[in-house]
Amino acid sequence: MAKNELTLEELAKQIYQGAGGMGNVESIVHCMTRVRMKVINDDLVNVSELKAIPGVLGVVEDEQLQVIIGPGKVNKVAQEMVDLAGVKLGEKLPSASATTASSSASGKDRVNERAQEMKAAQKSKQKPSKIKSALKDISNIFVPMIPAFVGTGIVAGIAAVLANLVTAGTLDAGTWQQYIDVMNILKNGMFSYLVIYTGINAAQVFGATPTLGGVIGAVVMLTGMNPEAPLKNLFTGEALAAGQGGILGVIFAVWLLSIVEKKLHKVVPDAVDIIVTPTLSLIAIGLIEIFFIMPLAGFISDGMVGGINWVLGVGGAFAGFVLGTLFLPMVMFGLHQILTPIHVQMIDETGRTLLLPILAMAGAGQVGAALALWIRCKKDKELTEMIKGALPVGILGIGEPLIYGVTLPLGRPFITACIGGGIGGAVIGMIGNVGAIAIGPSGAALIPLISDGKWLGYILGLLAAYTGGFVATFFFGIPKDRLEKEELATETATVNEVP
Repeated sequence: MAKNELTLEELAKQIYQGAGGMGNVESIVHCMTRVRMKVINDDLVNVSELKAIPGVLGVVEDEQLQVIIGPGKVNKVAQEMVDLAGVKLGEKLPSASATTASSSASGKDRVNERAQEMKAAQKSKQKPSKIKSALKDISNIFVPMIPAFVGTGIVAGIAAVLANLVTAGTLDAGTWQQYIDVMNILKNGMFSYLVIYTGINAAQVFGATPTLGGVIGAVVMLTGMNPEAPLKNLFTGEALAAGQGGILGVIFAVWLLSIVEKKLHKVVPDAVDIIVTPTLSLIAIGLIEIFFIMPLAGFISDGMVGGINWVLGVGGAFAGFVLGTLFLPMVMFGLHQILTPIHVQMIDETGRTLLLPILAMAGAGQVGAALALWIRCKKDKELTEMIKGALPVGILGIGEPLIYGVTLPLGRPFITACIGGGIGGAVIGMIGNVGAIAIGPSGAALIPLISDGKWLGYILGLLAAYTGGFVATFFFGIPKDRLEKEELATETATVNEVP
């Protein structure tokens, strides 16, 4: 290091100082060459001071304050700046939040101070754990997708109802098919590329490059693989199938990406960092994903076929409960693909699949769990708003908003929701002979496809799953921190009533 060259920490601190102090910076991101800061008060920025900092190549004042550092080094400086502030790239700095709050004080300082004391006391009781940290990361990955989930989910639900009515012969395909196709195109803009969006958001959460995260997500789609000479599963020798590993496989791979990328940033010279680091990171993690994560998921799914056939052979309420409970975990690991050939075989042999109505109960359990969360956590406005948007979609059979936005990030409600799905599946299995004439979306949208007039039995299963998910979650599935947050909100409201 040259004598006049600053360390990353020194450079970060001097940039803050030239920007008017950390309290004047609202958020920080970076591009290929520039640290981009959103500042609160432009009058506090000292451009001359910024330009005089060793290592700063220039300053641009636009909608953002842009400090030019150069490729290879800019990402390290930006990361050091957010590390000093205790936030992640793009997040609002706590000092900026405090500055904004103090400038808009309403005169109820004593009340607000008391509320903060209560909040700090509750927070001090919470023990940090790796599970809570992982669930928080999952929440941060999927919550930004909720608006797209809800919008495309409603479109998908309507399309599913119409498509199933066409399949059932209730609607004319010549009249309705083009409308259905348009809605499916809109839906697929989200759901067909969910692994890419997940990869991008996961990279932002774990501190990797977002576009590289998107590429790692896209890898599981196996786009570009020669279908005549497919890549082989190293465990079984069978051809790899797109989607193996699922959403959780993508998240794990991007987490590995963040570790490799950060290590390389430390050892690769700045002059070639922009070339070497993304290339080596992509090759290393891409190979792990293709030749380990996806094959492992495929190996597990192949091994599950025998177990599923055995469960189906036992039949009845037992089979319904097991399949209804385990379906959503299978989906998240990309293992549900093994069920498609079973559906097809059943339809070819008997004209219906008895498996699909049972699996549809898994989504219904999520609906019941969400209703319980809504009632028990009604003062948590962020959570209840997400539930309001996701519930209609879930009822129509599009479960992603409820799974990834509500129950899975909270942990315990996901488990109780799966139990609710198992209860609904047990009811379907106990009634018996409730089948669907084709493979289609679940939830209420599946009713038109129920064969032999057994739709009432299917509806009873849905109601059982709703009820099971609700009861299990209401009494056993609410996380302690959410209950404490609800109590805190109640106490705060009481304090705010003090004159």
